[in-house]
Amino acid sequence: MAYWLMKSEPEAFGWNDLVRDGKTEWDGVRNHAAANHLRAMAVGDEALFYHSGKGPEAVAVMRVSRAARPDGSDGNWVSVEVVPLAPLPAPVTLKAMKAEPALADLPILRQSRLSVAPVSDAEWKTIQEMAHRAKG
Repeated sequence: MAYWLMKSEPEAFGWNDLVRDGKTEWDGVRNHAAANHLRAMAVGDEALFYHSGKGPEAVAVMRVSRAARPDGSDGNWVSVEVVPLAPLPAPVTLKAMKAEPALADLPILRQSRLSVAPVSDAEWKTIQEMAHRAKG
């Protein structure tokens, strides 16, 4: 199983929307690197649901329930289906991620405009631990 981080502006589609809907098509990605990450996803992979924009933070975990398929007619873009798993015990802010040395190589910290990115096993574990610590 692989891990990912997937960004969405909560005003457009947030964690509560995914919970309400039970699943969603993660579409509209128009960045080649992010689209390649979508293509690499497999059913069962898990992803952090990251609220971007105002107050950026990882808020929950979702699972890939369908692998990539074409998104649009030109064949350059793809989408995956995701389902909600659970909210994190406490959100992990972008500020906290930037302050954590174990996350120094996290792709979204190096390429802030990347909307879909891999998360290593060690980074995933660190973010999960940070969420538990933040809960208190």
